[in-house]
Amino acid sequence: MDLTLYISKKGMEMLQKRIHFLMTEDRPEVMKALSIAREYGDLSENAEYKAARERQRAIDSEIDYLRKRSARLKVVDCSDFPRDVVRFGLYCTAKDMDTEEEICYHIVGVDELNFHSEEGVQAVSVASPIGTALLGKKVGAVGMVKAPMGERFLQILSIK
Repeated sequence: MDLTLYISKKGMEMLQKRIHFLMTEDRPEVMKALSIAREYGDLSENAEYKAARERQRAIDSEIDYLRKRSARLKVVDCSDFPRDVVRFGLYCTAKDMDTEEEICYHIVGVDELNFHSEEGVQAVSVASPIGTALLGKKVGAVGMVKAPMGERFLQILSIK
C-alpha cells in the first residue's frame, strides 16, 4: 500500500486553492510583468524579461505538477476514523523519551506538509520516519524513530 498517494479532504482543498491562486493571481501578474518588460526593447539583454520568463516557467511547472499529482491522489475522510490507534489524518500527542518533551503531531499526506500551519501542532508525513514510527500505535505504546541523528523513542500519550 503506497501511503504517499493519500491526502485528507482539507489537504486536497488546500492543494486546489494553491492551483487556483497560481492560475488567477500569480500567473496573470507575471504575464503583465512580461508585457511591460517587452516594451523595454532588446529581449536578449533585458534582465526584467528574463526574470519574468523564469518566474512564468516556475509557475507553469508548479501548476502542471499539482494538477497531475492531485489527479492521482486518493482523498480520505478521516472524521469517522476510530481513535484507538494512530492513523492517517489523526492527531496524537507523544512524549520524547529522552527529552521528556511532549509534542502534538498531525499525521498528514506527503502533499499536505506545505499547507499545514496549525499553532502548536507539528505536521508529519505518513512516509516520514516519525510518521511511520507512530502509525498503528496505541496509547502507551512506544514508537522508535530511525533518523539520521540516531534513534528516538516516542511514547503515545493521546490520540484525537
